[in-house]
Amino acid sequence: MIFCTPEYIFSIPARLKNLLEWCVATTIFMNKPVGIITASANGVQGHEQLKLILNTLGAKMNEDAQLLINGIKSKFDGQGQLLDPSIIQKLAQFAGGFKMLLVKDDN
Repeated sequence: MIFCTPEYIFSIPARLKNLLEWCVATTIFMNKPVGIITASANGVQGHEQLKLILNTLGAKMNEDAQLLINGIKSKFDGQGQLLDPSIIQKLAQFAGGFKMLLVKDDN
């Protein structure tokens, strides 16, 4: 599963947090491969909170399957065209990291 979320008031969106809280009493995320993309103005605190929650739920993650994109609004022009080509490279690295989680999951 891949989570891609903004940060709201230095946290993850309330509905996402509520959804994850409902999973605490389950094993639905236990050892499941999970990737995280946070795209926001800052995003640092929300990204860290999501990692903490998913770790608590037992999700299998690695640093390569995590991506924090700060200043997301400045990365695109008014027509939605990507202005920052380094984002494509970072997304490719993310995809490779997530693929490694999937490959390990098959063994």
